[in-house]
Amino acid sequence: MKHTSKRIKEAKKSLDAEKVYSLDEAIDTLNGFPKVEFDETVELHFYLNVNPKSSDQAIRGTVVLPNGTGRKVKIAVICKGELEQQAKDAGADFVGSQELIDKINKGFLGFDVVIATPDMMRDLSKLGKVLGPRGLMPTPKAGTVTQDVVKAIEEVKKGKVEFKTDKQAGVHIGVGKISFSKDKILQNANQIIDAINQSKPASVKGNLIRNLSISTTMGPGLKVSL
Repeated sequence: MKHTSKRIKEAKKSLDAEKVYSLDEAIDTLNGFPKVEFDETVELHFYLNVNPKSSDQAIRGTVVLPNGTGRKVKIAVICKGELEQQAKDAGADFVGSQELIDKINKGFLGFDVVIATPDMMRDLSKLGKVLGPRGLMPTPKAGTVTQDVVKAIEEVKKGKVEFKTDKQAGVHIGVGKISFSKDKILQNANQIIDAINQSKPASVKGNLIRNLSISTTMGPGLKVSL
């Protein structure tokens, strides 16, 4: 904890807390911060012009990052029959039907994404209290409830990520690793910004994005101009 605190103090010396950075400048500044012993994720933090309590202003969608996320994503696929072998061949880490559902119900959570076929959703819905709070429940809107499990697996492996507003009208999403080149981070970040802007509800007036900041996993945030 002391080491982290000292590092953040050093990082803050190289930034202006009141300055609004261009995305390009912000990434350069992040790269100048003292490094930690792991490859930090670069994160975008949005504050949106929506009422999170209004169902018609809920923001949720997916976007495929052109340069991937930089992390190994473990995929669980809930399906049965011949689709099980197809999912395994496509590179899913865990594949099964009722036996995998039972395993998850007993506490197994060694995956990052769950994909399910429509016919399995009735049984899988019983795990709502387990998967829901962790953001792991498959949904048609996220493309994780589908009969084409091979395509869904391929998209996740290519860098498909989901975004949605929280209770404070915020969206927090990783755009890659600090070890990525600046161009790759910029491309990923711009792809996400465009995707969120395109998800603007018809009932929202004015700009959808109120504020945007960028940070690394363990670093301070920088305000970014829009």
